[in-house]
Amino acid sequence: MLWKVFPYLAGAAEGVTLSYKAGESSQVSVTEGARDFLSCAEPCPVSEAEDLFEAPEIETLPLDSWHRARGGRMVEFAGYHMPVQYEGIIAEHLWTRQHAGLFDVSHMGQLQLSGEGVDAAVEALLPIDLSTLKLGMQRYSLLLDEEGGILDDLMVSRWPDSLYVVVNGATKWDDIAHLREHLSDEITLNHLDDRALLALQGPEAFAALERHVSGEWPLAALTFMKFGKFMMGGAEVSISRSGYTGEDGFEISLPAEAAETIANLLCGEPEVKPIGLGARDSLRLEAGLPLYGHDLSPETSPIDAGLNFAINKRRRSEGGFLGADQVLRELTDGAPRKWIGLTLEGRQAAREGAEVFAGDKKVGALTSGGFSPSLEQPIAAAYVTAAQAAPGTKLEIEVRGKRLAATVTPLPFVPHRYHR
Repeated sequence: MLWKVFPYLAGAAEGVTLSYKAGESSQVSVTEGARDFLSCAEPCPVSEAEDLFEAPEIETLPLDSWHRARGGRMVEFAGYHMPVQYEGIIAEHLWTRQHAGLFDVSHMGQLQLSGEGVDAAVEALLPIDLSTLKLGMQRYSLLLDEEGGILDDLMVSRWPDSLYVVVNGATKWDDIAHLREHLSDEITLNHLDDRALLALQGPEAFAALERHVSGEWPLAALTFMKFGKFMMGGAEVSISRSGYTGEDGFEISLPAEAAETIANLLCGEPEVKPIGLGARDSLRLEAGLPLYGHDLSPETSPIDAGLNFAINKRRRSEGGFLGADQVLRELTDGAPRKWIGLTLEGRQAAREGAEVFAGDKKVGALTSGGFSPSLEQPIAAAYVTAAQAAPGTKLEIEVRGKRLAATVTPLPFVPHRYHR
């Protein structure tokens, strides 16, 4: 979430499925052909991409023409045309790790919740402790169903007199429907569909952004998971120090009509280049960040996924959130499986859905996989039985009838560089 924190390519947060089964709010999953396309290091023909996808009704992002003018290869994702790459996924990935990349994540849902009793109403749905969320702070949380399955992962921020929530683009309409069903009439839910969302990520993001913002407090006052209001390009913007790459970085919520002006300001800086969804996915996988619709789903629980930290201390003792009985039981007893990282020997990557074996016994399946440009080797994430989840465990991944040797590796694969 989140970043979504995307989800990718899957989030937020970003999860992808680039072929839809139903409407815009349906969960999506990448086809094998689409995965190969998204993994290519050099630009792929646009016609090749178009052949991979069915065509639901597609909306246009505020920066659609801006992406196309800069050579963005556009694909259908979460109900929008979005750039998968510009000059190549590997080049864009490494640029972000070394400098700063600008991501358009305006497909994500920006929601504002307000009204008498809004904190209690939200705590009935999320395992979050809002009593400790002060003005200017944001926190990662989870939208759960009655059985403790994950409906979405999201970010919650404390705004004056309201809560600001960012949800994944592929699930936002389902999330809105779920919230409206469970929140009382006293709670107002505003979908801020007149706002764009940009993410500036990388070790040089602060230097590039600081040149263009002003406000009551300096940009340096923001540390990881803090936010503030600033002026930028003649518009009032909300900036949080967060992201979905593992790097230092910022997410900028801004009026849609100001998106092109602000994108031009940032990409006019020598440290910044526009980056597509392909590199967003490889960056988040290296950072060990799950993608909704792939690594997270209603069939996974927070404890399965290793997201115990998202169950805040008071909520562990008091419960009272949707799915609490199952989640707290697993928190005490442990989950039968765990989400783990895997490094693969050789150069062949394995993709989502590939089965994982310990000897002749199947012990799990991949949820994400690809080539790590930073490590120059294939990496993957999988759910495996708890007995096979210890770092250093030797496993095998079956790809097209061939077994690839893999080792359970602690996440993240590449260390986080958040500014705390």
